[in-house]
Amino acid sequence: MEIDIDTKPNKLSVPMAIIVAGILIAGAIYFSSLTPKNIPVNDNGAGATTLAPVGKEDKTLGNPKAKVTFVIYEDFQCPFCGAIAGFNAPLIQSLKQRDSNWAPFIPEVMNYVKNGEVLFVYRDWAFLGLESIRAAEAARCAGDQDKFWEYHDYLYAHQNGENEGNFSDINLKSFAKNLNLNTDTFNECLNGSKYAQAVADSREKGTNAGVSGTPKGFILRDGKIVSTIDGAEPLSVVKQKIDTALK
Repeated sequence: MEIDIDTKPNKLSVPMAIIVAGILIAGAIYFSSLTPKNIPVNDNGAGATTLAPVGKEDKTLGNPKAKVTFVIYEDFQCPFCGAIAGFNAPLIQSLKQRDSNWAPFIPEVMNYVKNGEVLFVYRDWAFLGLESIRAAEAARCAGDQDKFWEYHDYLYAHQNGENEGNFSDINLKSFAKNLNLNTDTFNECLNGSKYAQAVADSREKGTNAGVSGTPKGFILRDGKIVSTIDGAEPLSVVKQKIDTALK
């Protein structure tokens, strides 16, 4: 659309320009406030080409030979990651107010996993601070005792702010006790930062794949990216993407 600008002097032109500029700035602030800070901008599909292949260091659920692989990068302090997993009830309610049809999509993904159609791959992209990093390390320590997924769910079920002490080392250790882990083994793992490098490497690989916020997912068919998940997308949208990949 072309705009014809009158170059003739006009006493109203400068004040009007200021008013218009003010409206544009206010509008930008308003609309940016509607976008949660942990939800990345939609990149419209298979934009990333450097996604690391699934390896032994990944946390997976399901059939390794499934037709479709669902890779998701998350941060344990990210409220939207908790919401898509079915936790963080206040945020879920808020998302439903924006879209009455919104529902967490991870539980539905698990149904595909149980049917052997999808391999689910969880990867850390701990970017919200030290407690995010330590929580990611703690979950891996729990994984040494085959309790990664239980600890994963426990963390999301106990989100309460960011870097306010909820995921302090003391609390992370108490979570392990509540889940009946061998606390001596767990504490030694966490105190020694056994998985610090693994968590850092996961974030670096995610960044190389184009991750800029969480949650960020990739849907693969035969090892190739066919679609992406950009933020807390509605269940109906994610389900359609998976069904399309399975065809």
